[in-house]
Amino acid sequence: MDQFTLNLIVVGLTFALYLGIAFWAKADSTSEFYTAGRGVHPVLNGMATGADWMSAASFISMAGIIAFGGYDASAYLMGWTGGYVLLAMLLAPYLRKFGKFTVPEFIGDRFYSQTARLIAVVCLIIASVTYVIGQMKGVGVAFSGFLNMSYEMGLLVGAIIVAFYAVLGGMKGITYTQVAQYVVLIIAYTIPAVFISLQITGNPIPGLGLFSNTVEGGVPVLDQLDSVIQELGFASYTAQTDTTLNIFLFTLSLMIGTAGLPHVIVRFFTVPRVADARSSAGWALVFIALLYLTAPAVGAMARLNFVETMWPNGPQEEAIAIEEMPHWVQNWERTGLLAFEDKNGDGRIEYWADEEKNEAVKVDQDIMVLANPEIAGLPGWVIALVVAGGLAAALSTAAGLLMAISSAVSHDLIKSMINPNISEKSELMAARISMLVAIAASTWLGLNPPGFAAQTVALAFGIAAASLFPVILMGIFSKRMNSQGAIAGMLAGLLSTVIYIFLHNGWFFIPGTNSFTNADPLLLSIQSTSFGAVGAMINFIVAYVVSNATQEPPKEVQDLVESIRVPKGAGAAQAH
Repeated sequence: MDQFTLNLIVVGLTFALYLGIAFWAKADSTSEFYTAGRGVHPVLNGMATGADWMSAASFISMAGIIAFGGYDASAYLMGWTGGYVLLAMLLAPYLRKFGKFTVPEFIGDRFYSQTARLIAVVCLIIASVTYVIGQMKGVGVAFSGFLNMSYEMGLLVGAIIVAFYAVLGGMKGITYTQVAQYVVLIIAYTIPAVFISLQITGNPIPGLGLFSNTVEGGVPVLDQLDSVIQELGFASYTAQTDTTLNIFLFTLSLMIGTAGLPHVIVRFFTVPRVADARSSAGWALVFIALLYLTAPAVGAMARLNFVETMWPNGPQEEAIAIEEMPHWVQNWERTGLLAFEDKNGDGRIEYWADEEKNEAVKVDQDIMVLANPEIAGLPGWVIALVVAGGLAAALSTAAGLLMAISSAVSHDLIKSMINPNISEKSELMAARISMLVAIAASTWLGLNPPGFAAQTVALAFGIAAASLFPVILMGIFSKRMNSQGAIAGMLAGLLSTVIYIFLHNGWFFIPGTNSFTNADPLLLSIQSTSFGAVGAMINFIVAYVVSNATQEPPKEVQDLVESIRVPKGAGAAQAH
């Protein structure tokens, strides 16, 4: 059986499972659409959260970023993992006890202001749409590789499938679909990693194999990788090349951005009790760790395999001849994400760091995880499994983000501010229409994303860090924080961060409209992906100053803050 047919069978079976679950768990009420009826078991919710969390950025892009970024890219692992711990400890149980459907609803009620709620909706939509752009980049990469078509066509096909099952099922359908998607993606990620680790080091545990010796040369994997890429003129894989300031701010931005992302927070509204929110957070961390402990090995070994494909006998010998290019190269060349040009006409492709000598004119880092099994020559069923896993990762998080966007528009904007008397049926229709609009916008922006999937997602984390995290944290732990401070802080954090991002990545991500680049940033060495931490500091300072310069919150609001922080005694969740 050829590889394409095998891919079709494996992906078709997984998609049949997802769509079957979506039909089975179709949302018939707003409670089921927004929070799955608040009846999800903590273990299942932890698994669904893991799938929601391990997006295209984690499954497809993160290992690719690590493969080419080395030590500096490890900040993705530290920031995202640390941020999830921060979310589980500081925010999730308290927000679940508050018992509302959405983050803007919490902000509007806690700060007794419809204006604060409206600004929170705007912050949520901007952060979530930016995040979805990164997911759609992953969707386009996965579908183009799977269907042997251009990236643009793959993106369009993926968008149609996302629209179908996310719009149909709501949070109830998405939750149980994500449980299945987690099982698929974690198997798809770890099995190839085990195979490749055995090939290179003889150790079946990838995380340990990364620090083992190679089978052929008997030298540590990282030492061999360092030696090979430095011979080609690339920076040392294990050395720090970025500034400490930028790495610190980037890690911090990812951490607090994680704790401010509404599509992750809303997962903790789907469990029956406050204690279940804590339990599901712990389970989610276990499920997430299975992938994150494997990712560094996948990245390093993918880079080693790729370089050795280009230089089969080492950099001292001749590069690979064009007619000897393996079949996987032809597959990815069809997508437009991998391209070679024989500049000197010698019939060989030379891969150097020096752009004057380099004939690998285009290598999209986001293809590395999906191409890795093919590069390593693994069996066809493993390759098909990875394709299915990549699609599961991209689709699961895209659906969760679209859910956050739709609930913000239909519930927080239309139901709470524009038309309080709207029927439940009309509210569901508004939620589904807003999903379709968000899919269309993110698909269009995904045609020219501001970076690789993980880089684009990092921008979304920065926006969430600068706008939503400070007011959520202060709303829970500060009785003195009032509506004026929250509004001023959100606006200051959002505007400063979005403007900084647009200055470096183009206005509204339109290519060619940027004034600076991340290689030559506006402020010190702070790149646009790292500015969210600065925006959060601006938010905190502005909110604190304005709150202390204006009237303190009403007594009932201060009592509400006290009750949220009490770990026991949470009543039933409030209806909307």
